[in-house]
Amino acid sequence: MEYRTKEEQVADYLREGIISGRLPRGARLKQTEIAQELKISITPVREALKLLEAEGYLSSDSYRGATVAPFDVEASTEILRLRITLETQLVESAVRNITAEEIAELRELARQFEAAALADDSRAARGINYRFHRRMYDFARLPKTLHFVQVLWAQYPFDVINRIGGRAVRAAKEHNELLKNVIESDAAGAMLTMRQHIETGWNELRNSLPARSETSVKSKSSEKETL
Repeated sequence: MEYRTKEEQVADYLREGIISGRLPRGARLKQTEIAQELKISITPVREALKLLEAEGYLSSDSYRGATVAPFDVEASTEILRLRITLETQLVESAVRNITAEEIAELRELARQFEAAALADDSRAARGINYRFHRRMYDFARLPKTLHFVQVLWAQYPFDVINRIGGRAVRAAKEHNELLKNVIESDAAGAMLTMRQHIETGWNELRNSLPARSETSVKSKSSEKETL
């Protein structure tokens, strides 16, 4: 793995926690608890929280400190279009730059994700899902584009989408198709598969909304996960 500072490692750990739903919307993050959990000093934790606030993952005030920011379903439609534009670019670049060792790493992450999905282990599946996408985009060697994508991820309802019944199992099949495109060096196919992967998750969320209000969707983000 490329060199990353302690601050960047902590930030990535917390991003995964927020996107996976392990750290639910509205949860208060305490610097001392995070430092103790990771067995590090409080300084890189403090700097990581500042970074995540700047990216939009957290909000803070003088009373509550740092809390996980909520999402706006309607604003997510614009974010969807931006995600498709940037993430398909990352996938195209990954196909052109990825090494055999990196493909092996993605294979293993895809295997772990599918196993967690089939075992109905929602939390594990969502964490692995984050790592699968993040590592694939690391291999694109486009750090500025990846940074903008991470900012978009902060405002996207991954935690809600990935609790839709059977979504993880369907996503595992989509990951396998994407990985097949990457292995075959099919950049156009990988871009199309990624676009469909993003759109499918979003459409499944939208189709689930009539049965529950936007407020209900937000409040349930902190409830126990089910696939």
